Amino acid sequence: MSKITAKLNDGLAVRLTDGQHEWLADEPESAGGTDQGPDPYKLLLGALAACTCITIAGYCRHKNLPLESVTASLSFSRVHADDCVQCDESDTGFVEQISTEVHIRGDFDEKQKKRLAQIATRCPVNKTL
Repeated sequence: MSKITAKLNDGLAVRLTDGQHEWLADEPESAGGTDQGPDPYKLLLGALAACTCITIAGYCRHKNLPLESVTASLSFSRVHADDCVQCDESDTGFVEQISTEVHIRGDFDEKQKKRLAQIATRCPVNKTL
């Protein structure tokens, strides 16, 4: 079981701990914070990006595939529902979207590349979200 404890410090800064590691979250100054750490959305993106990389690396290790590197870049945006191609008609106002770009380097054949593209979307954090 995973457990994280968050304690509000000065202003909007939050100290997070899992009992072994400590880190900070905060809001930027423009949002009333002191910018001592990433905001909660950046922490979420970081967790998803890390999980994606770890999942791909673990799969390659398990299958003995020649992984050279893996990089995941994620971004968060709020898109007006009227401008959202992927939204259905029931969406009104804004829709929150996470965009992901994953680069995997290694000497893979076409079948392996296709499978790695599938694996990239199956990390546990992504499944949870």
